[in-house]
Amino acid sequence: MFAANLTRKQLSTVVCLALAVVTLLVFLPVLHNGFVNYDDPEYITNNSHIQAGLTWPGIVWAFQSGEASNWHPLTWVSHMIDCQLFGLHPSGHHLTNLLFHTANTMLLFLLLSQLTGALWRSAFVAALFAWHPMHVESVAWASERKDVLSAFFWMLTLLAYARFTNLSKVQSPRSKVFYVLAIFSFACALLSKPMAVTLPFVLLLLDFWPLQRFNGLTIQRLFVEKLPFFALAAVSCIITCMVQRGALWSAASLPFSFRLTNALMSYIRYLSKMFWPTDLALIYPYPHHWPSAAIIAAVFLLGMWSLLFIWWAKRFPYLAVGWFWYLGTLIPAIGLVQAGVQSMADRYTYLPGIGVFIIVAWGSNDLLNSHSQKIKIAAVACSLALAGCLAVTSTQLSYWRNSIALFWHNVQVTADNYAAADCLGKSLEDIGKNGDAEKLYAQCVQIEPDYPKGQFDLGMIQLQLGEPDEASNHLAIAAQLAPHDPVMQFDFGTYLLQHGKTDGAAGYFKAALAVKPDFAEAKTNLAKALAGQRGK
Repeated sequence: MFAANLTRKQLSTVVCLALAVVTLLVFLPVLHNGFVNYDDPEYITNNSHIQAGLTWPGIVWAFQSGEASNWHPLTWVSHMIDCQLFGLHPSGHHLTNLLFHTANTMLLFLLLSQLTGALWRSAFVAALFAWHPMHVESVAWASERKDVLSAFFWMLTLLAYARFTNLSKVQSPRSKVFYVLAIFSFACALLSKPMAVTLPFVLLLLDFWPLQRFNGLTIQRLFVEKLPFFALAAVSCIITCMVQRGALWSAASLPFSFRLTNALMSYIRYLSKMFWPTDLALIYPYPHHWPSAAIIAAVFLLGMWSLLFIWWAKRFPYLAVGWFWYLGTLIPAIGLVQAGVQSMADRYTYLPGIGVFIIVAWGSNDLLNSHSQKIKIAAVACSLALAGCLAVTSTQLSYWRNSIALFWHNVQVTADNYAAADCLGKSLEDIGKNGDAEKLYAQCVQIEPDYPKGQFDLGMIQLQLGEPDEASNHLAIAAQLAPHDPVMQFDFGTYLLQHGKTDGAAGYFKAALAVKPDFAEAKTNLAKALAGQRGK
C-alpha cells in the first residue's frame, strides 16, 4: 500500500536509501577489524609514503611508483588521504571502503533502473552485488581499496555514458559534456585499478542491450565512438605489463597450458561459488593438476552456454550481455597474465559478478511471466536468496577481525595452501609464538620450495631462534628467487654484512637500491660494506 502511493521517482529514492542502510548495517562490523598481514603492510602499515599523508612528494611518488606490482596512483592517493585523516587507526580505512561499496551499490541500482526501467529487478541485482559473500573481501580488506574505488568510477562512467547516449538521440550539445565525463571517469577507474581495461567492451554490450543502439547506428560508428576508451585501456595495459615484469612470484612461471586450464576451471568455480558460496578463502592455491574429465566438462559448459546465449540474443538480449559481461570483465584477472600466488580470488568477481546477477534477475522474471502467482513466488525466492547472502556474509565478515582468524580459516577450507600457512605463521610470530610460526613456515617451504616469501620468513625466524646456518641457506634461496624484492635483498645483505662477508653483502645492497633507490638503510649498509672491503 505504501509503495502504491509513491511516484516512481519517490519509490526509486526509497529503494536506493534502503539498499544503502542495509549495506551499512551488514558491513558495520568491519569498523572493529584490524589490518591484516597480507598486503596491508605494503599498502599502508609499512609504507612511509602513505603514512606521510597527502603531500605533493607523495602524489608524485604515487604516479611514478610501480610498487605492489601495480600502477594505480589514485588508489595510493586515497590511502594517503586516509592516513591524513585517521592515521593508522584501521577503523577509518575500513569506513572508507564501506562508504565506497555503499555508493557503488546505489549507483548500480540507479544505472540499471534508468537503463531498463525495471525497478525491482535492478534493486535485486544491486542487493546481490551489495550483500554477496564473495564481495566481502573487496570491502573488509583495507588493501582492496582499489576494487571499490575503481568500481566507483566504473559506475560513474556508465552513468555518464548512458546520459550521453540519451542526449545524442536529440543531438543535444550537452551530450559532448557527458561523453567527456565518461572518458574522464574511465581514466580515473584505470588509475585506481588496471582491471577496468575491459570497460569499453561493456559499453558495446550496453549498446546492444538495454540501449539498443545497434538498431540505429552502424557497428563501425559504435566502435569509432569508443576509440578514446580503447586508447586509454591500451596505455593502461602497457604500463601494467611494465610494472609487473618484475613481479615477486608470478603465475607466468607456470606453463601456459596449465594457466589456460586453470582459467577455464576458474570461470566454472566462480560461478559455483556465486550460487553456493561455501569455503570462501582469501588465497586459493594452484592445484597440482586438474582431472581431464573436469577440464572437458568446463570447456563443454562454457562453450554450450556461450552458443545458447548468442542463439537467444534477439529474444533474450540480457542473457548474452550478462554472460559476456561476466566472461569479458574477468579476462584481466583470470590467470592468463596474472601475477600472484592465487589460482583465483573472490575479489576478482566484484564487477564481473554483475553480469551473472543480471542473468538471474531478468531470467527469473521471464521464467515466471506466465505464472499467475508470479509476484508472490518472485518475492519469496528473492527474499530467501538475499537472506542466505546476508547470513553467509555476516559469517564471512567475522573471519576478517584479525590475521589469525582469517588465515586459520583459510588453511581449514583449502588444501596445501603454502601462502596461507606462511601468513598464519607471520600472525603467530607477531604475538610471540615463534616456535609455532617456524613450523608453519617450514610447512610452507615443504609444500612450495620456490615460494620466496616462505623461504625468507623461515630464514628470519631461524635467525631469531639462534639457528644462523639454517637461516643463511633459506635467506640465500629467497634472495635468489626474488631478485626484484628490495627487502629480501637488503636483509640477506645485512646478514652477510653482520658475518663479515662484505663482498657478497655489497652486491645485495646494490640490488635493493636498483629496485628502490630511496632505500636509506640500504645506502647506509652499502657504505659500510664498501668501507669493509677497503679495510681488507
